[in-house]
Amino acid sequence: MDAASGATAIALVLPALNEADALPGVLGAIPRAGAGWAVRDVVVADNGSTDATADVARAAGAIVVREPRRGYGAACLAALAQLSRDPPAVVAFLDADGSDDPADLAAVLAPLVTCEADLVVGSRVLGEREPGALTPVQRFGNALATALLGLAHGARVTDLGPQRAIRWEALERLRMRDPDYGWTIEMQARALRAGLRYREVPVRYRRRRAGRSKVTGTVRGVFGAGWKILYTLARVELGG
Repeated sequence: MDAASGATAIALVLPALNEADALPGVLGAIPRAGAGWAVRDVVVADNGSTDATADVARAAGAIVVREPRRGYGAACLAALAQLSRDPPAVVAFLDADGSDDPADLAAVLAPLVTCEADLVVGSRVLGEREPGALTPVQRFGNALATALLGLAHGARVTDLGPQRAIRWEALERLRMRDPDYGWTIEMQARALRAGLRYREVPVRYRRRRAGRSKVTGTVRGVFGAGWKILYTLARVELGG
């Protein structure tokens, strides 16, 4: 809680690798406050960028954390280590390439602010998608992984979407550790195993606004990410 305003304090984490072209639009579109909440910190986790990602982020007023070890999860963990010095009430995650719509942040945060959920995932499946925003391979892999996750816990899970938010206290209980593409499903699997209150809300999903995808841009990236997601799910469900 923000002592000054009485609003729930939010920290927003954006993992970024060579996203200097997309970042200005993303950072400029982030809503700073809503019903019962206010963004306290915006943290860009620079995952070894070779462009001006860090400079662009600082110019927009974001906190920059450098994590040269490549990996989506590694970038998120570095940002969380920075935030642990003064934890927010809620931490939210948003991709830096413009594919997530920052305007949906209010819908993602609402069930947390009203104490109806501990983890909220923005579902691209339940929401609107631009043509081509998700490839057929991505849609198949997402459907398979979420079906297995839902079956394991008797829950309705539709997406591993990157736009999400979680209470800091709940996040600490999960002991997240995956350094790359298993990060999102690890969070959901651990949350369901821990009995946390899980919700999904529809969000919009767009084609990236600039640059090149680090996953869908290569066949190796697509299949590597898919294998890691399923491996991570198996590891967590087996108690790892």
